[in-house]
Amino acid sequence: MRPMLERRVVVTGVGLVTPLGVGVDKNWEALMAGRSGIGPITRFDASGFPARIAGEVKDFNPEDWIEKRDVKKMDPFIQYAVASAEQAMRQSGFKITDDNADQVGVLIGVGIGGLCTIEEYHKVFMETGLRHITPFFIPKLIGNLAPGQISIRYGARGVNFTATSACASGSHAIGEAYRMIRLGYLDAAITGGSEAAITSLGVGGFAAMRALSTRNEEPEKASRPFDKERDGFVMAEGSAALILEEREAAVARGARIIAEICGYAANSDAYHITSPAPEGRGAAKCMRMCLEDSDLDPNEVDYINAHGTSTEQGDIAETQAVKRVFGER
Repeated sequence: MRPMLERRVVVTGVGLVTPLGVGVDKNWEALMAGRSGIGPITRFDASGFPARIAGEVKDFNPEDWIEKRDVKKMDPFIQYAVASAEQAMRQSGFKITDDNADQVGVLIGVGIGGLCTIEEYHKVFMETGLRHITPFFIPKLIGNLAPGQISIRYGARGVNFTATSACASGSHAIGEAYRMIRLGYLDAAITGGSEAAITSLGVGGFAAMRALSTRNEEPEKASRPFDKERDGFVMAEGSAALILEEREAAVARGARIIAEICGYAANSDAYHITSPAPEGRGAAKCMRMCLEDSDLDPNEVDYINAHGTSTEQGDIAETQAVKRVFGER
């Protein structure tokens, strides 16, 4: 099929599983009330760790969203992804049928994957050998089973893959889904990101990098990007999903349009595995590319969703990048 160019892409559904709650309403209520989802780690004994706080999903019951027999086949990051996708599908009212299934994709960003499952079954293996390794071990932990399980659930037969690019994984998944719809390779997509890596190994790894805040006595004040007294980021978990559709089709079916995606860009610093390029050069270039793709002037932008890692190098480079693009604003 020859792609059609420059189609408009809209958001018609949203789903959330976060430390603030399950569902858009709970998250919005908590945000408006200024509540934090950060607290002491309860998933494992973190008493010997320098960082003992995280954003854990608290009120999630997988059986509210997934058949009981299937829960055991999914690491928590997959469970979160399926739950957020179900919420988004319900809100959008979008239906996948045999007629449109080939043009509906699923792209979910996952940075690490099933670390919970890896830790659990490494312990089982060391204690009992192969006898008690579940046949679901690999399907539970690999990143592409987040979009895979979602596509099976709804019968979406279009492009299906996981974007894995650390903190940008979810953004890249959404951006690539948008681009595919815009160019006519898809008509709709279920997209977003999911992660569940609050484990002893996950927290320990970031602690070893000295990337985490150790403000353990003030968990609600620990994440403080761009603050002079910042001392690192706070790990969290959860998932968000969006339903993207070609605008004319969404309007034709009477969908409620929540937002429109107008542009997307992605690049690389090609500089260092953890440190940003000096003066935020790569990030500034990426923002300029996105504005150009959107046909927007910097003066038309009212909100910037910052990375805001609360790390010394990261926040400085990001601030410099924003100033390069938006100047005095």
